[in-house]
Amino acid sequence: MFRTVLFFLFLTLSPLLHAGNHDKQDTFRADEYIMEHIVDSYGWHIVTFNNKEISIPLPIILLNYGKPICFMSSKFHHGTESYKGYALGFTKDTKGKIVKLQGEDALFTGRLEEEKKYEWNTAFLDISISKNVCALLVSVVLLCWIFLSVAKTYKRNPNKAPKGFQGIIEVVILFVRDEIAIPLIGKHKYHKFFPYLLTLFFFILLNNLMGLIPLFPGGANVTGNIAITMTLALITFFTVSFSANKNYWMHLVNPPGVPWWLKFPLPLMPLIELVGVITKPFVLMIRLFANLTAGHIIILGFLGLIFIFGSMTPVAGFLISPVSIFFYIFMGALELLVAFIQAFIFTLLTALYIGMAIEEAH
Repeated sequence: MFRTVLFFLFLTLSPLLHAGNHDKQDTFRADEYIMEHIVDSYGWHIVTFNNKEISIPLPIILLNYGKPICFMSSKFHHGTESYKGYALGFTKDTKGKIVKLQGEDALFTGRLEEEKKYEWNTAFLDISISKNVCALLVSVVLLCWIFLSVAKTYKRNPNKAPKGFQGIIEVVILFVRDEIAIPLIGKHKYHKFFPYLLTLFFFILLNNLMGLIPLFPGGANVTGNIAITMTLALITFFTVSFSANKNYWMHLVNPPGVPWWLKFPLPLMPLIELVGVITKPFVLMIRLFANLTAGHIIILGFLGLIFIFGSMTPVAGFLISPVSIFFYIFMGALELLVAFIQAFIFTLLTALYIGMAIEEAH
């Protein structure tokens, strides 16, 4: 266990160690280091060793006026070269994106003072397999493998009590059913929505856990990507909206127990209820995104303290190292707990919204 923790620390600290090997003119930028791990990318960074980055290239897929252009991200050579008239953004506005170069398609260093040599635009469709997309596909494959293998075990041994991994999965499924679906949706109505709730819970939980592992295929910030959380929130929103009964919509238009002067001539309460309908998916989106992203930032911030103090004096860097590593391990354990809590809360709120939408009139 101790050697595993040290190995994970080495993988996480390797970019920092690389930063520490720079010339004195180059200062360690904690903000760049943190954002590099938080945002999406076109390659999967593994480790930096002897000033060389070891990474897994991912497919670049671009549609330029309907014409597909495909190549691997390694052609960009970590953003120092262009390929087929395309390059990784090298200005403040385009950094982290792919841009189309106009005019001379030459090699460039990516330095801001040379950006005026190139005119660029984004008149193409980027459907590349980025790091988060790749991690998303990996998690889907893992989820399918987990549930298909558990289902086959039930078919082979229908009358035997579950054990091992099958038993763990059954405990979680029963927890979602008995503590979330039935109490909030109802014993006679939860069956319709139970598969979706299970998918939500396991999808969020698996990606939360994978984001804490610095080894491939872990380390991607999938559930800390607002596009992912927005998609999950929108699916919940449409599920609630299309499943809602007449009673739900009548409560929005004409809330019972509210004085008439709050509904006519200015429909104040119906407007407030409508805002509530819109803010529900917004809350789901922001809650998951903010909690996961904040956890990653705090963990990386503690590691960055070592080299921030080390840039002042090596003694300060060595003195702060035990404290930073201690809080790194503490925050890692806390993030492990948060991974379960956020999956539970997202599923719980989804079931609550569904239950409110299909509740019959009293």
